[in-house]
Amino acid sequence: MGSASTAWKLIIEPLARHFTIVTIDLPGHGQTPMDKTQPMDPQSLAQSVFDAMKDQGFEKFHVVGNSLGGWIALEMASMRPQQILSVIGLAPAGLWLAPFNARYPGTAVARMLSASVWIVSPMLLHFEWARKAGFANVSPRWREFSYETCLDATNAMATASGYYPAWDALLKKRFENQISPTIPITIIFGDSDKTLPASTSQERSLVPSHARWLTFAQCGHAPMWDHPQLVVNEILATAGIAQ
Repeated sequence: MGSASTAWKLIIEPLARHFTIVTIDLPGHGQTPMDKTQPMDPQSLAQSVFDAMKDQGFEKFHVVGNSLGGWIALEMASMRPQQILSVIGLAPAGLWLAPFNARYPGTAVARMLSASVWIVSPMLLHFEWARKAGFANVSPRWREFSYETCLDATNAMATASGYYPAWDALLKKRFENQISPTIPITIIFGDSDKTLPASTSQERSLVPSHARWLTFAQCGHAPMWDHPQLVVNEILATAGIAQ
């Protein structure tokens, strides 16, 4: 939520040696315009991803998602188990101890910050203090983020017209559906995730008992930025591909 397919840049090349890669921008994110007739709840977005994959000629596939995308991936596995080969949820949303009844107090901060500096961000992000302001709460390893990663993320958040519609559509909801034990699932959280912390947002009972649950050290809300090779390894392992 508030991200775009550019978030996957660090892992696309190594994964492309094993898979045909399809990245999808949700409505009002990245290159996909906001459609006011599109319901933005996770189940409806899951259906929209199925539709997009069908349009590209894919009926069965592995699915990887981060944050809201991770929740959507879980919904997809629940909705059409015959089409999902495996699921990787990177810091998936929807695993709260109790559903939110209002927007999380800090949700507007990143959006407002990104929007306010969007025009000048190509210049500002050359400075460490600006990268710290934007990314210190995202990851304990923010100093290692490239300029490109920071700029892509800032642009994605600043232009995400679907950010608040998506937030409002997940209120009073969480992931509570069943997933077939035949689908391999791996859930990965960072030990320093301040966006979806373990104290409120990592309820293990909501995912199937057969799911692998991993916690990466020195890792925030975007494991594919903090530990790209580890994420690639776990995607391959979950998909059953020998390394």
